[in-house]
Amino acid sequence: MRLFVYISYNGTHYHGWQIQDNAISVQQEITKSLQVLLKDKTISIVGSGRTDTGVHATQQVFHVDVSDKTDIENLTFRLNSLMSNDIVAHKIIRVNNELHARFDAISRSYEYHLHSYRTPFGKDEYYYHPIPLDFELMNEAATFLLGKHDFQSFSKVKTEVNNFVCDITRAEWVTNDNGAIFHISANRFLRGMVRAIVGTLLQVGEACLPAKPGKITPAEIKNIIEKKDRNVAGRAVPAKGLYLCKVEYPNFNN
Repeated sequence: MRLFVYISYNGTHYHGWQIQDNAISVQQEITKSLQVLLKDKTISIVGSGRTDTGVHATQQVFHVDVSDKTDIENLTFRLNSLMSNDIVAHKIIRVNNELHARFDAISRSYEYHLHSYRTPFGKDEYYYHPIPLDFELMNEAATFLLGKHDFQSFSKVKTEVNNFVCDITRAEWVTNDNGAIFHISANRFLRGMVRAIVGTLLQVGEACLPAKPGKITPAEIKNIIEKKDRNVAGRAVPAKGLYLCKVEYPNFNN
């Protein structure tokens, strides 16, 4: 039978989600724990998508195929007892055997956490940016991201994909006591896309430096998209502020 497992993780000490040689990954840690727990060395898992080194998740989803005799009721507790404290399973549910954690996902949402002041707590879980920002201007710029576009300008170079088209349904900064969180949702994301978008919007919003070289106006976001050139967009911000926070499936209760 096929199970969907909902997890969260702190990615600080992992080289991303994907299993790789000579590096510890989130997928590797979970797979190893499941193989021990279920006494099956053939167990493998498929995530809804990859996250890069240092990126976190408040909701990641993966599927795994297990024996029909597996005790699902106690599986969450038993899995958490084996895994590192950096990774937590929240719920495990049985799904249709044809449902695929990656290919059937219709929407993914990310958050980027920005702090405007320094604190000694959780420094690997947010990006410290002390320069004053004009979030109203940044949200104006973010509206140009909405809809279906070719986002090659915001993708890492040499990315092996069939196309760079993504359909963004939300792109918005929400301020809070710490600073702000950037919320973005789309049907799919390219490698490094969110971090490049955030870095570009920061160049729009650095209000106290009006003459800074490379400052971008909101309307220029449209031109950056149309040029399909990574060199014309802003820098990529650090991975530590980025969180995968929701994965949605059609006709399926998350």
